[in-house]
Amino acid sequence: MIEAKGWVTAQVGERFAGHNRVLGVIASLLVGLVLLDIYLVPPPPPWALYAVLSSLVVAGAFLLTRRLLPDGQLKASLELVLLLAYLVFVCWCTGRTDSPFIPAIYLVLMATSLTLGRRITYLMAGLAVASYSLLAAGEYPPLWSQIPGYLIRVIPFILIAHVGAILAGETEAARCEVERLSLTDDLTELNNMRSFEALALQQEKVARRYQAPFAICMLDADNLKQINDRYGHLAGTELIKWTARVIRSNIRESDIAARFGGDEFIIMYTDHDKEQIRPAVERIVRAMNSCPFSYDGNLIECTLSAGIASFPWDGDDLKSVVKQADQAMYRSKRLGKNRVSLAESEREPAVELEKLQVGREKLRGRVPQLDGKRAGVHLGKGDLPR
Repeated sequence: MIEAKGWVTAQVGERFAGHNRVLGVIASLLVGLVLLDIYLVPPPPPWALYAVLSSLVVAGAFLLTRRLLPDGQLKASLELVLLLAYLVFVCWCTGRTDSPFIPAIYLVLMATSLTLGRRITYLMAGLAVASYSLLAAGEYPPLWSQIPGYLIRVIPFILIAHVGAILAGETEAARCEVERLSLTDDLTELNNMRSFEALALQQEKVARRYQAPFAICMLDADNLKQINDRYGHLAGTELIKWTARVIRSNIRESDIAARFGGDEFIIMYTDHDKEQIRPAVERIVRAMNSCPFSYDGNLIECTLSAGIASFPWDGDDLKSVVKQADQAMYRSKRLGKNRVSLAESEREPAVELEKLQVGREKLRGRVPQLDGKRAGVHLGKGDLPR
């Protein structure tokens, strides 16, 4: 399954920008509604003047936070607390617990749940209950002297916050799943090319900035057509899944692997050139050659052909390096498959024949999740074993 990446989490700022725009609209509507209420039903002096001044203060505070603070959790939290304090003061000026603006506190709680998550929402609910208790303190007899009536008034604050937090959690889970599906190849659970391109381009910028190398490896299953013809296309699908599992078991968390298309795969190795990552690619090719997969009671063998190119020696950008790695992969196929070739066009074919031969060779080390009895692997009955 695809893991969270830095460029994905960077989109959190964009979501907060949207939330902050909504908070700006809510604040504008509330200030306008308060001023309209004071104009139509003016409270006794000097409370009308206090309410107008507080409206001007909150409007100025919002303008100040918009200019000084970047979009994010701190800014949203400050603005929501400011709105809550504003509403409590307006309620104090317009009837305390009988104020027509008491329900607007629910709006602040819902906005908090949709913006800042469950913990801060419950904290805001506690502030709302404390604020309502403060408003009730100005009445006689105090509202909390009648416990049932007091609970009936304050429980809705907690209930609204709880329901909002649940809905926000469900919405966030659905958003994360949609994001995962949009970035993941559904067959192999590796990155899709959209995700790979975004991640690889970020790494390319880092490589240029710090003058660091990176390597691109292209891999292709050698026998997909023959397997499809002999065992059917479902066996070919299981071959693609198995190849993805072999790759995933032999790369680091910092490496970026994706399904390029069909039975082709691409891996980006950061901070290493092609000579340095060649042993890692050899490991993948050896693992594939040594571990046939089981389909419908048959052990099916398959091999991989691989090509490696690196920046900046084989290209001055990501596209050029990928092209050179692709050409090196097809050179491996022409030279007999089941091998690794480096992108060195000046080399003679005779030298290429000396490149890696993986047939009947043992793995250099243990392959995670693949060691053990071959008969225990049955890919034809559902998902890949974990």
